[in-house]
Amino acid sequence: QVRLVESGGGLVQAGDSLRLSCAASRALGPFVLSWFRQAPGKEREFVAALSWVRGSTVYADSVKGRFTIVRDLAKNTMYLQMNGLEPEDTAVYYCTVTSEFTRVADQIKNWGQGTRVTVSS
Repeated sequence: QVRLVESGGGLVQAGDSLRLSCAASRALGPFVLSWFRQAPGKEREFVAALSWVRGSTVYADSVKGRFTIVRDLAKNTMYLQMNGLEPEDTAVYYCTVTSEFTRVADQIKNWGQGTRVTVSS
């Protein structure tokens, strides 16, 4: 089973940028890698997803135009470039790997430790 490790979170001000990383423990096949986030007191929600082989992407409406997923095939790593951060983006961000795309967090069983992003106003 592939293991994913998230990193790159931090404390930033509104309008700033951050790049999160999701490193896989081994080479990936035709899977979907996704970012979810969970804000304090809220349910975990879908942020963005990437088809690892095809490179196609899907974004939640709340981040479309501000966040971009890129991948480095050689490093087995996915990145979430977050620009124009807003206080509403404050959350713990998790990456996951699934065989099929899903926006539903409850359908995913394995989660990493996540990386915390805090955006101050």
